[in-house]
Amino acid sequence: MAFPEPKPRPPELPQKRLKTLDCGQGAVRAVRFNVDGNYCLTCGSDKTLKLWNPLRGTLLRTYSGHGYEVLDAAGSFDNSSLCSGGGDKAVVLWDVASGQVVRKFRGHAGKVNTVQFNEEATVILSGSIDSSIRCWDCRSRRPEPVQTLDEARDGVSSVKVSDHEILAGAWWCMPVFPSTREAEEGESLEPGRQRFRSVDGRVRRYDLRMGQLFSDYVGSPITCTCFSRDGQCTLVSSLDSTLRLLDKDTGELLGEYKGHKNQEYKLDCCLSERDTHVVSCSEDGKVFFWDLVEGALALALPVGSGVVQSLAYHPTEPCLLTAMGGSVQCWREEAYEAEDGAG
Repeated sequence: MAFPEPKPRPPELPQKRLKTLDCGQGAVRAVRFNVDGNYCLTCGSDKTLKLWNPLRGTLLRTYSGHGYEVLDAAGSFDNSSLCSGGGDKAVVLWDVASGQVVRKFRGHAGKVNTVQFNEEATVILSGSIDSSIRCWDCRSRRPEPVQTLDEARDGVSSVKVSDHEILAGAWWCMPVFPSTREAEEGESLEPGRQRFRSVDGRVRRYDLRMGQLFSDYVGSPITCTCFSRDGQCTLVSSLDSTLRLLDKDTGELLGEYKGHKNQEYKLDCCLSERDTHVVSCSEDGKVFFWDLVEGALALALPVGSGVVQSLAYHPTEPCLLTAMGGSVQCWREEAYEAEDGAG
């Protein structure tokens, strides 16, 4: 007699605050898990990068070498190297164990918003406010990038890399004041305020195997892009307080997710570890979770009273890191019981 397969457990969402890390590096611009989720990186406005064990709240090492605030960082597949980018226009390659700068790549004309390693950690990809993505060879001593992708018409806000694809979004907008006609019709702006209008608003996917570029028009400045974990979809967040799930190959709109606030800041979004939920930062102090298929709001997690500027989701477990102000919060599912010394 064959017994039926047990039903899979419903996904658990991280909503129990386990730890708060007071990072001591000014405002935390970004928080990132390493490849296996055992450690995390925090990027500070005080020019430092820090490596933590987030479950234990332990600071492992501080990396100093940037000339201005650090805006993004990533770890290599073997945890031996880190890369980072920041307001000093530099891309830095670090040795994890020694904390030393291995290489410093210069060539961007503006601040570096986003950095990623390729899968083999032989190349660093960096996206900048100068509207370019640059590819830097970690093994070469040559100072110039091995390739520059300059199709974007606005600053590059987000870059993600798979084994043969690069996903990028552009968001830096040009300030536009009301036209004469709009002023005559009574439309005005508060003193000192500007309306922003995107010149780009496109998600670009570079297929390196085929040598092709695919572009999907969103229309609003893009703050973050990412692949789904199964590699079939892309998630895009933009300054119209909307997240969109697109079919990666066709660009078809599969779902829209609303309820959070994202109108001014470059905020992170992602998918949960099993691709069951869409997750986004919000400017109203919360993190929002939506059911991927149904689109219904599943949870609005209160973090604090400020802007939740960055988040990171564990690669295999329901564990979330959020960054607000100068601290990082570590969240687990309600049933989670911390090991000795980790709670």
